Amino acid sequence: MVLGKVKSLTISFDCLNDSNVPVYSSGDTVSGRVSLEVTGEIRVKSLKIHARGHAKVRWTESRNAGSNTAYTQNYTEEVEYFNHKDVLIGQERDDDNSEEGLHTIHSGRHEYAFSFELPQTPLATSFEGRHGSVRYWVKAELHRPWLLPVKLKKEFTVFEHIDINTPSLLSPQAGTKEKTLCCWFCTSGPISLSAKIERKGYTPGESIQIFAEIENCSSRMVVPKAAIYQTQAFYAKGKMKEVKQLVANLRGESLSSGKTETWNGKVLKIPPVSPSILDCSIIRVEYSLMVYVDIPGAMDLFLNLPLVIGTIPLHPFGSRTSSVSSQCSMNMNWLGLTLPERPEAPPSYAEVVTEEQRQSSLAPLAACDDFERALQGPLFAYIQEFRFLPPPLYSEIDPNPDQPTDDRPSCPSR
Repeated sequence: MVLGKVKSLTISFDCLNDSNVPVYSSGDTVSGRVSLEVTGEIRVKSLKIHARGHAKVRWTESRNAGSNTAYTQNYTEEVEYFNHKDVLIGQERDDDNSEEGLHTIHSGRHEYAFSFELPQTPLATSFEGRHGSVRYWVKAELHRPWLLPVKLKKEFTVFEHIDINTPSLLSPQAGTKEKTLCCWFCTSGPISLSAKIERKGYTPGESIQIFAEIENCSSRMVVPKAAIYQTQAFYAKGKMKEVKQLVANLRGESLSSGKTETWNGKVLKIPPVSPSILDCSIIRVEYSLMVYVDIPGAMDLFLNLPLVIGTIPLHPFGSRTSSVSSQCSMNMNWLGLTLPERPEAPPSYAEVVTEEQRQSSLAPLAACDDFERALQGPLFAYIQEFRFLPPPLYSEIDPNPDQPTDDRPSCPSR
């Protein structure tokens, strides 16, 4: 950029990460430098910076107001997160062209540091959508007398962190649906769909393992499929505009009449996408996993499982918690998965505590007359008997078995 004797005006950030990408979050300090390179001596009134973060939505809709009359309705809304201004050189006022208070900058390259703190309150993650955006930027303005100001704007990224290692995001998601096809007076058997994923929260680059069972008791050929969708919702003037986009998908094997297909952890990878935006009042970004059955000539049978795309990945402890929660909180009988092998019986009492160890543990107590006399009585006898009483015999037979129930209809024989 060449204006007068100004060769260049640039903005650089002091990055907080190793990738040299300016990424920040609530409460962070944004710092950097404004670099000014001039080819000769110049006189300036001020060098200012203006930092701002805001969410903005805008869309238009056509309206009819009667015969042969139409107009366009604009919907706009804006939320400001912060607005910071600072003067690096000179004074705040620069609306006159007087020669007073000017600063001389000599030929060469000059750097001016700046810094400001982001609000501690939650900030919306940077986002560019169909009808709105969340942007954060720093603008530098160089003012000289009798000349147009030199301006430069540079954006930086803000992530409002979402930790998926929370109980609500580690909980499994599941559902079951069924559909019966009808054609005039003929009714075929039902198509049933059951699906489950091990948790609700994921991060970009992770793979979702889908456990599902699709049973086709109809007379048609069907195809099971799965897809991740991103839903962008924009709000303004009491109205909402929604955009749904496909993120990733997969296709299963075609199912003929009377067949069943089981997905025992079918993998669908999440591509690089924006994290979920859940705390902005005018823009909301949500994700869902749709497991569905493509039925020719009829409406598809689909099952929506909500997702949250976070920024803090799963910790090993969170993975174990998710696995235990997944196995203990949900009944997996409908998936038709093979149960784990029966556990090996624990060792017997005699293998763990020998008679010699038992007698030696009693010896110190018997040798102390005062201690023995103090503890004479039925309570001490009960404690001793309970302490060395062998555990009950191990058995793999549940003494109080649950009565299994399975009311799901099976496909009629053909």
